[in-house]
Formats: sequence, structure tokens, C-alpha cells
Amino acid sequence: MSSESVIVTPGRRLGLTQEYESGPGTYVRNGMIYSSILGTKKIEQALAETSDDSIKRPMLFVERQNTKFAIPVIGSEILGRVVRINPRAASVAIMMVDSAPCQEDFQGIVRVQDIRATEKDLVQMINSFRPGDIIRAEVISLGDQRSYFLATTKNEHGVVFAQSEAGNSMIPISWEEMQDPKTQTIEKRKCAKPVT
Repeated sequence: MSSESVIVTPGRRLGLTQEYESGPGTYVRNGMIYSSILGTKKIEQALAETSDDSIKRPMLFVERQNTKFAIPVIGSEILGRVVRINPRAASVAIMMVDSAPCQEDFQGIVRVQDIRATEKDLVQMINSFRPGDIIRAEVISLGDQRSYFLATTKNEHGVVFAQSEAGNSMIPISWEEMQDPKTQTIEKRKCAKPVT
């Protein structure tokens, strides 16, 4: 193995096909070897000569930097942005799973019955979330082909960041209200447990 350790991006020219064999994470075009993934450029020296007395060329490859991908599973805590709401559910773009950022776009749904643990029949979506809110929730089911089912029934789950209609950042003043500190306007939300 070579001691060379250079971070490369997709499309970066790595070497000539006359000097190296193309390995994993690379592709060849017009006699040049290019990186096909983000990672570290590596060179593996040939171990032995081939049977036809020609010397085998070293292999040039790219090793992925971080192979850990954040994928939601049942019981994971997510951080997501509310994209849209209707009277029965809120659509959420999942940004983080536990403490790892997502590499792909995952969608989640918080159904109206999964917002609060008690008085579920009194919950109204418009009084819980608004588009643009950042929420903390738990994955409760793998859902359908498009979305994970999420719940905010625990005290620590709910809206963690919201903007008022005036465009200012709001602060939670109770478990179901947030206030704009500039205009003093109060809006309804299902707040995550405020840190005291």
C-alpha cells in the first residue's frame, strides 16, 4: 500500500492507464483514470509478476471517506423540517437521524393521532406544526414506500425551532405555545420540552 493519502472528489483525474490499473471507485476515459466517488486516493502495489513475464501495474483506487450512512430505523430520534401540513398529517423532510446527518433525502409523516399521548381527539394540526418548523420526533414505523411514520408523543419531542408570521425566531413559553420576543405574538405549537 502507498502512504499517499489525498482526498479526491468525483471527476478528479488520478493517473494514466499506462501506469496504473483502474480499481474500485474509479473509471477510465481516454486513457485517464478518474475518481467516481468522494474519498481517499490509494495505490496498491502489485505483489507479483504475471506468468507472461510482464510486470503488473499498481492498482489505483478510491476508498470511501465515511461509509456510515444515517438511515432511520424504528426507535431512532430524528430532526426534520415540516414541509407541508393538512388536517390529518404533517410531511417532514428528515435531516438528521440520532446525531448523524442524512446522506439521502428521507421523508416522514406525523399523523394527527401521533402528535400527543393524551387527548388525541382534540389535537389540531394547525395548532401543532407549521411549514418551516424544525421538529424532533421518533420513528415509530417504517410506514409506506415513501415515508416513515413519526411521533412527537414524548415530552422531549415536538417543535424545537419556529419562525413567527413576522419572520422572527420564536421561543417556547409552554408545551403548546411559542412567542415572538419582538412582537410578543403568541402562536400555538406542540413544543419540545423547553430547556430550563
